[in-house]
Amino acid sequence: MAATGTLAKYAIRDRVAIVTLNAPPVNGLSQPLRAGIQEALHQAKADAAVDAVVITGAGKMFCGGADIKEFAAGEITEPDLNIVCALIETLGKPVVAAIHGYALGGGMELALGCHHRIAAHDAQMGFPEVTLGVLPGGGGTQRTPRLVGVPVASDLILSGRMIGASEALECGLIDAVAQDDLLKEAITFALDAKDRADGLRTARALPVKDAANAKDTISATLAKVLRRTPNAHAPKAIARCIEFAASDASFEDRLIFERKEFLELMNGTQSKALRHLFFAEKAAVKIPNLDKELPLRPIECVGIIGAGTMGGGIAMNFLNADMPVTVLEIAQDALDRGIENIRRTFAGNVEKGRMTLAQMDRRMGLLKGSTDYADMADRDLVIEAVFENMKIKQDVCAKLGEVCKPGAIIATNTSTLDVDIIAEATGRPDDVLGMHFFSPAHIMRLLEVVRGAKTAPDVLATAMQLARRINKVAVVSGVCYGFIGNRMLESYLREMDYLLMEGATPAQLDAALEGFGMAMGPCRMMDMAGVDVNAFVLDGREAEGALPDTPSYRALVRKLGALGRNGQKAGKGYYRYDGRTPVDDPEVNQIAADLAAEFGIRRRNDITDAEICDRLLYPLINEGFKIMEEGIAYREADIDVVWTAGYGWPALTGGPMHLAQTIGLTKLRDRLIGLGQQTQDRFDFFTPAPLLQRLADAEGRADERLPEAV
Repeated sequence: MAATGTLAKYAIRDRVAIVTLNAPPVNGLSQPLRAGIQEALHQAKADAAVDAVVITGAGKMFCGGADIKEFAAGEITEPDLNIVCALIETLGKPVVAAIHGYALGGGMELALGCHHRIAAHDAQMGFPEVTLGVLPGGGGTQRTPRLVGVPVASDLILSGRMIGASEALECGLIDAVAQDDLLKEAITFALDAKDRADGLRTARALPVKDAANAKDTISATLAKVLRRTPNAHAPKAIARCIEFAASDASFEDRLIFERKEFLELMNGTQSKALRHLFFAEKAAVKIPNLDKELPLRPIECVGIIGAGTMGGGIAMNFLNADMPVTVLEIAQDALDRGIENIRRTFAGNVEKGRMTLAQMDRRMGLLKGSTDYADMADRDLVIEAVFENMKIKQDVCAKLGEVCKPGAIIATNTSTLDVDIIAEATGRPDDVLGMHFFSPAHIMRLLEVVRGAKTAPDVLATAMQLARRINKVAVVSGVCYGFIGNRMLESYLREMDYLLMEGATPAQLDAALEGFGMAMGPCRMMDMAGVDVNAFVLDGREAEGALPDTPSYRALVRKLGALGRNGQKAGKGYYRYDGRTPVDDPEVNQIAADLAAEFGIRRRNDITDAEICDRLLYPLINEGFKIMEEGIAYREADIDVVWTAGYGWPALTGGPMHLAQTIGLTKLRDRLIGLGQQTQDRFDFFTPAPLLQRLADAEGRADERLPEAV
């Protein structure tokens, strides 16, 4: 039976109390579940018919960890996990954790509080808290180094990675791996434990392994983590806690120290930002006003038009998901090169241990090359990934409209062009949408799914479901120039060029933005993406009359393109390249100075990193408010997902729209106005978006909220 009024089921089998965490699918350790476990343990302690306890989970996993929604309160209500673990340790009867599926975060800490742990052979364990900007706050930083030693504990907790049952057994995190029936073997283990001298052994009573070299070990592991995220607070706090575990303090004091660090992180801006993104990614797949029971279109085989870098990268996503792919090129030599590039990429993954040779052979066996559009006739989904030119894409999609079977989805990988115009070219626009992959397409997490004016609801829903299947984070965008990401990027790149013409250097700009946390500065990013690609898009926009009426707009990138300084692939762009290493090039500074003189732009030497960040980031955020008001994005959090998953925006800030709230909307608006005055803004580059203006005016009023598109 269940303990009264709780989420913990209680049953007795062979004189062993079975306490089952009954809050599937993840059995999150909410306050009611913790209270239920506590009640069940008291019941087992008082029951003379019980010799031992097994804790297990209902459904597909043991326990996925804490209920993250509780963090918003700023405190953890009792009984907290430390209280539950202390009860287990002093129960007087052996308590065994029977782990299946996942034991993560608080779930793993609950298991560590038990006297023994046995896991199914395919169980996965770990401490993902660092990815949410916190640390294991239920004794994880204190018990783990006692069981596995400081080096392994530091790696597991600082990396947030999961390990399987065999590795967990080898390092000492668990005591046994079940051979067949996990629960049956856990019961046997528990009954045996009651008669063994170490039957009531606790992790807290063990000495810290490898304590003598703890500080050096922790410092080395921390340094590796901070190379990726130097501004992150959580890794530093984790390091302090593991180091404190090796101190002479009492275990109770160690738990107090850990809890203090945990609460400070939980209430800090970084954890709030990372938790925001955690929920934002989950919300992004939810399409407003779409029937949840809507039947999806079956997608079992895929066609890709274009075997270049983008087409090949897109193909690998589906091959990795075990889906047959046909790649089409007009010329046989281009097709052969494309397929060889895919093979070479897979072979590189085999060399690095990321896949086996058998897996590579399986993927390559699913790949077919073609030069005949008729081979697209049986495909469930066809994605065009040809050159970013409207006429070419219309011609390709017109052919697809003719050859694709009824019900097949036709997708365009355009990054800037009008999806509705492309869709009309097919003659069946309801079957069409945008699927904007980000380069390199087989690595980048983001997929912008662009809903056209006539895109059928089941087409949109199918694309979103398919994104999960190929391990992408999908966000829906409406149709506009650049959709969500590239539209906002335009203002960022605009100010990059203007600041360079005003006297900043590429290295100064990149250092400032990388100091803010961007994965790559704007000049390095432009060189990697290809100066010529961006210049080509700008030329097209100018031909459409879509650029501001001033020759200074994006003049530097277009000049560099005209000079053949097309970036890393050309050996020179905003930088000169020694292999792939960017080197400052005085010639670029001279080109910028010449353009400044031509356009009457004042050169100066007082440009600070703070101004650089404000000039590049604030207009970008401002564009996000315009996107919201126009209904291009469903929710502001979707914009944050786009930028953190696709553009290297620092997750520690939660994304541009979350950062706006952190900055304060009034401050953001006022700074934009100030930048407009400073630059003598004639083209409304810094004019606050109407929505931002309204929200700033009403900041603090609970009845003002960002609108959602319908």
